[in-house]
Amino acid sequence: MTILVTGATGTVGRSVVEQLVKRGADVRALVRDPAKASFPASVTAVKGDLLDVESMRSALSGVSTLFLLNAVVPDEFTQALIALNLAREAGIERIVYLSVIHSDVYVNVPHFAGKYGVERMIEQMGLNATILRPAYFMNNEITIRDVVTGYGIYPMPIGSKGLAMIDARDIGEVAAIELIRRERSAVPLPRDRINLVGPDTLTGAKAAAIWSEVLGRTIAYPGDDTAGFENNLRQFMPGWMAFDMRLMSERFLTDGMLPETGDVERLTSLLGRPLRSYRDFVAEITASS
Repeated sequence: MTILVTGATGTVGRSVVEQLVKRGADVRALVRDPAKASFPASVTAVKGDLLDVESMRSALSGVSTLFLLNAVVPDEFTQALIALNLAREAGIERIVYLSVIHSDVYVNVPHFAGKYGVERMIEQMGLNATILRPAYFMNNEITIRDVVTGYGIYPMPIGSKGLAMIDARDIGEVAAIELIRRERSAVPLPRDRINLVGPDTLTGAKAAAIWSEVLGRTIAYPGDDTAGFENNLRQFMPGWMAFDMRLMSERFLTDGMLPETGDVERLTSLLGRPLRSYRDFVAEITASS
């Protein structure tokens, strides 16, 4: 009984692998270059590419459970559909798919719309899967740490509706719990959906206030300039991705990224502990800077 983890070298994927190893699972990690992969000794790194059908057939051979994580890339939707069709071809009936919260609401945002299309495929093809729908990752805040500490502003245009930010380590642990639950079930389990949220719903002003508290000086929230946000992102990412992120931030302003009733309680019960807080995360990343 083997669990294949895609996206295994990323922030969430590494956490999933680590949590699976802790639980004694037989883990296979999909990577582009096994020679460069660094995993615990018990993990088998296999060479594969989500657009290379034959390499995926080989990677899926002998696998009982699939964790599917697709990076935000132009062909993300195609990658996901190929992987799921090949899993179905291989007879894999235990799947955990990492989607995104409100994928059915942020319909104009490319990477949200792509994930929602994958969810529809899972449902209409009758695949036995847990669809994980995470909110915005706290870990993205690492990329703005120097701006916050250097310029005294919180630059993310997240607005006043609120985002239920979650720590990627909590995402990885919930994913591992679900993978193990499906892997060890005597029969394939029915489809399920879990919103992955943090314990706090943060506005731009509230996030800035938490940074102020942790740093011991005033951090301002300058407002909701999504055009400026896109222009800043274009300095270190492709234009299409910067625009995608701008569209997402515009939906932050109009819709927020809010939990449903019972989400926090369900996750707390699954983990057997409280969810990691935004304040603790900010304290952690500023202490190490």
